[in-house]
Parts: sequence; C-alpha cells; structure tokens
Amino acid sequence: MNILVVNHYVGTPVDGIGDRHYMFAKELIKRGHDVTIISSSFDHGTRTETHLNEGEKWKRQVEEGVPFVWVRTPPYTGNGLDRAWNMLCFGLRINRWAERFRLERPDVVVGSSPHLFAASGAQRLARRYNVPFVLEIRDLWPETLIELGNFSPRNPGIRVLERIERRLYRSADHIMCLLPGGAEHICEKGGQKGKITWIPNGIDLKVVPTPYPRDDSLKFVVMYAGAHGLANGLDSILDTASILKQQGWSERVVFRFVGDGPHKARLAERACTEGLDMVQFEPYVPRREIYSLLQEADAFVITLRDANLFSRYGVSPNKLFDYLASARPVIFAIDSLNNPVAESGGGITVPPEDPESMAQAIIRLANMSSQARWEMGLKGRRYVEQEYDYAKLADRIETVLYDVSGSVN
Repeated sequence: MNILVVNHYVGTPVDGIGDRHYMFAKELIKRGHDVTIISSSFDHGTRTETHLNEGEKWKRQVEEGVPFVWVRTPPYTGNGLDRAWNMLCFGLRINRWAERFRLERPDVVVGSSPHLFAASGAQRLARRYNVPFVLEIRDLWPETLIELGNFSPRNPGIRVLERIERRLYRSADHIMCLLPGGAEHICEKGGQKGKITWIPNGIDLKVVPTPYPRDDSLKFVVMYAGAHGLANGLDSILDTASILKQQGWSERVVFRFVGDGPHKARLAERACTEGLDMVQFEPYVPRREIYSLLQEADAFVITLRDANLFSRYGVSPNKLFDYLASARPVIFAIDSLNNPVAESGGGITVPPEDPESMAQAIIRLANMSSQARWEMGLKGRRYVEQEYDYAKLADRIETVLYDVSGSVN
C-alpha cells in the first residue's frame, strides 16, 4: 500500500515530539508499504522552526528512512489566537500546495487530530485523490476545549469545530481512536460503531535501553517528564511537595520536573516563592535522550486534572508507556476509564488532584526496599512488552488500512 499520513505535530525521536506516526511508519515500511508523512515544520515543543531554511515554504525530506513533507506554518508562543492561526494555516496549506509536493497517488489517506483543521485537510486530500479517508482521533475536540479550556458550548468557535467534528465522523471510511471509550462519544456525534477501532499509543521497545535496578541512595527521586500544560494538573505535585516538606521529608525526597510547556514558568516561580527547594525544573529533552534520564528516577508520577472527560473516555499518554518501560513504579493520579498501572501492578493509583494521597504513595514507595520497587517496576515493563509494543499495535493499523483500501494482504 501507498499510505499518506497527515499529522500537524509529528517528528522523530531526535525531535523529541510526538513520534507515534514515525514509529508506525517505520514498522509499515519494514512490511513493504510506502508511507509519507505531512507535518508542520514548526516544532510545538520548542516553539521554533526546525526543518525549513529561510524562504522555504515546504520541503521533502527522508528522516531515518521515513519520507516527510515539512510544511511551513506561522510561529506562535502560547495557546492563543496565534496558535489557532497556525492550525488553520496547516489545514489550508496542505491542500493549496499539494501539487507542489509531487506525491504519488496514495491508496489511503490518514488524517490525525487533535485539532480538526489538520484532519479536515487530510479529508480534502483523500477526495482530491479519490481514495479512502481514515480519521485518527487523539483527543476529543471540541469536548476537550469545553471541559478543560473552560470554553462555552455556545462559543462561535466551538460551534464551528463541532460542525467539522460531526462531518468528519460521518464521512470517514474508518476511525482509529486512541481512547478506549472514545467510540461512545464518536457515535453520539454521528460516527458508526462498526467503523471505529481502538489503537492506543505505545512504545518502540527497540529504542529503550534495557532497564536496570536503582540502588538505594540518600535521595528518593520522584520524576515527572512531559508537557507542563493546562490539562496536566502539575500544581497537585507541588502541593504534594509542600506537604512532604511540612512532614520533614525535604531532605529525603527530590521532585524533578523535566520538559516544557506554557505553565512551566509559573510552576517554577511558585516553587521558588514557597521555598520548595526539593523541587527541580529541568529543560526539555529529546525523546532519544529521555530514556537514560528516566533511569535516574526511583518513581514516576503522572497526573491529569480531575475531569469527566478522562473518567468517561480514558487516556493514552505517551509518557505513561515510557515510564512503565523504564521499570520504575508509577504513581497514577488520574480518574480514568482505563488504568494501565493498576492493570499491570506497576505502581500505585491515587485520586487526581489529591496531594495528601499522592504524598502517602510517595512515602510508601520511599519506605520500600529497592528490590521491592524493582519488582513492581518490572511488572509495568512486562505489561507494555505484551500490550503496547508498537510492532504489535502496527498489526492493528495494517489490518484497518488493508480493509479500508481494499488492498490484498
């Protein structure tokens, strides 16, 4: 098959941004398929132009065996109107400049959210080539904006997005959803249950170094590595640090925040103002380098805001699978339909935005022997090996694309 993938935010392990489609492309190319990815050249993680030289509007480039088309989009710094303009431009330009890309006619076009302008642009490309369109839903927009961004359902922009959402659900030849409960929402908005397949995020275990047990040390390191954004609920971790400080654990526990995002500066200022010397903020690390850093943790924490969105439809964060693959206990502070930490036995589950419970979980882990923590972490590692290896998840994608395109396996 010749597969064309459209995803505004995608890259390689070198970039450090979402590499789901890069990993799947590598797997599918190994199986004899042709895969090309169209993505924005503006890096969402670093807010910088990373692939195009001055004056270039687009460029074809092969990144470690995977063909990309990088499309220039306007720069932005926050999550305001300039970012919305960036999204809209990407959706428009991939069609306006399509002939310049000199792409061979695909057998199928895959268009990925989270934002719907990219998926809508991919749908128009599928119509241009008269081939099937597969929609991938990563987050439920505009539902996410309403619940986490405090937008009114009556907001004109939200109503526009909902019309686009309904049109995409009705017209897609198939829908792949990362959320285990997402089919419920999709069907409510016009999708057909028989055309929806759950394919979560996962991990390429070939790029993850073999984990090793961590020896007991003077400091118990609790690490968060990921986005510092609105949905992540990272204030609850700082609240936990404050509780532990009051309980005399400031010399024993260290919190390491690794990554970037619009809330990082505010969180760092808060930690400084409150004298939380046990909290460290560290820079964004490319994905290829993150795994050696993750081995420096005694435990990880993953948290999201307390929202009906997660408890009803579930979650599939990349960093969770990175954590579990690193064979360290994970504190899962999310009220979610699915819970890989509980399913694997690879950590402790606590209520979201509940710093008292999180503090108790950290104390419990810190009081364990290093061997007990290692055994707990290995349960998570074995679980992702069995259930979330990208090589296995690629089987599901390949089956969907064969069925939709009518190609012969």
